[in-house]
Amino acid sequence: MSPHRRPVPRTSRGASPSLSKAFSKASSAALLFAVGLGCLVACDSAAPPAPPLLEIQVARVVQRDQPIEMVMVGETLGSADVPVRTRVEGELLGMHFLEGRDVEQNQLLYTIDPEPYEARVVEAEGALAEAITHLAKAKADLDRVRPLAELNAVSQSDLDSAVAQYEAALGSRQSAQARVEQEQIQLGYTRIHSPISGRIGISEAQTGEFVGRSPNPVVLNFVSQTDPIRVRFSIDERTYLRLARRLRELAKSTGEESNMSEGLELTLADGSVHPHPGFVVGADAAVDPKTGTFTFEADFANPEAFVLAGQFARIRAVAETREGALLVPRIAISELQGDFRIFVVGADGQVEMRSVELGPEIDRLRLVRSGIGPGELVALDFIKLRPGMTVKPRIVSVGDDGTIVEGTPGEAGSATLSDGDSAKQAG
Repeated sequence: MSPHRRPVPRTSRGASPSLSKAFSKASSAALLFAVGLGCLVACDSAAPPAPPLLEIQVARVVQRDQPIEMVMVGETLGSADVPVRTRVEGELLGMHFLEGRDVEQNQLLYTIDPEPYEARVVEAEGALAEAITHLAKAKADLDRVRPLAELNAVSQSDLDSAVAQYEAALGSRQSAQARVEQEQIQLGYTRIHSPISGRIGISEAQTGEFVGRSPNPVVLNFVSQTDPIRVRFSIDERTYLRLARRLRELAKSTGEESNMSEGLELTLADGSVHPHPGFVVGADAAVDPKTGTFTFEADFANPEAFVLAGQFARIRAVAETREGALLVPRIAISELQGDFRIFVVGADGQVEMRSVELGPEIDRLRLVRSGIGPGELVALDFIKLRPGMTVKPRIVSVGDDGTIVEGTPGEAGSATLSDGDSAKQAG
């Protein structure tokens, strides 16, 4: 050993003191890391808090006796719309009414220049006087010839000629008399009277115009009888067949002939309902092959003359009443490729999707023929729903017309879920 090298002290295991100290520090760090990692693992293994349930609006299926209405579009007419025509031609001399006002039957409306027709009457009367004179002469000749013929003082041919002249004169007088009457009728046509009582429209001709021959006006005006007011409306061929079959079935089941001819409701263009009900007064004899529609006419009392001819009209009629019908709000129905579906929420909040068969619409409701039961809860917010999930339903009220009335969570009518259902949703 060199005299300049100092001996290094060793531990009992032959390791140096510095190495032992370093090893001790590393062991402590590893222990701390292991403890921290254990804490992290233990914390991660704890269950997270359950997410809140999806809260949706639901409504109960409505069950009631539901009248099934038919809605038809039509046009109002006067119960009698009569055109005012001129039967003779000439200059229009006078208008004796106020346009748009009521007129009475046989009231004078127009006058046409009568002078040409007065002259024709005078001419006809002159011809009649001439015919009467000829008849008188023929009768006198016959009265002279007939006694002579009995005495064989004149030939039989003379008698026959006298008889023929008398009969011809008699016919001429009748013809002349008829002509006088005809010309008097033509003269009467120069004064045009109202054919019915009602409201008269705007005149097609004014004083001073020549009327009665095309292209001049022939139809001068029209008078409309608005009480009652008449509505003409049509139904398509399929509706007619369905309605006819239904009425026949009712007639067989009740033994009485059923109809929808009474209790009609008239809705005007502004949505207002006419206060007086109507009834069917006529129907077409056949389906129009050009349009495929069948036409009805109905009358409605109109004492205030508020409804006029030519207005838009919507007719409602009760075709039948379905007992115990099931109805849901329209917004609860979804459609996929012609398949109509409804999401039903059970008492435990479980969502079930059902296919349904639908009937007609009633306001904001839809009649359901099959697929649901009375009192069940149907989801109104179904966009985020899927079958089998659990939700928190909030019951809302539904008005008679399908209007949704908002509910509030926790109220008496609201549906609630148990803690077990919440845990089920969390799982």
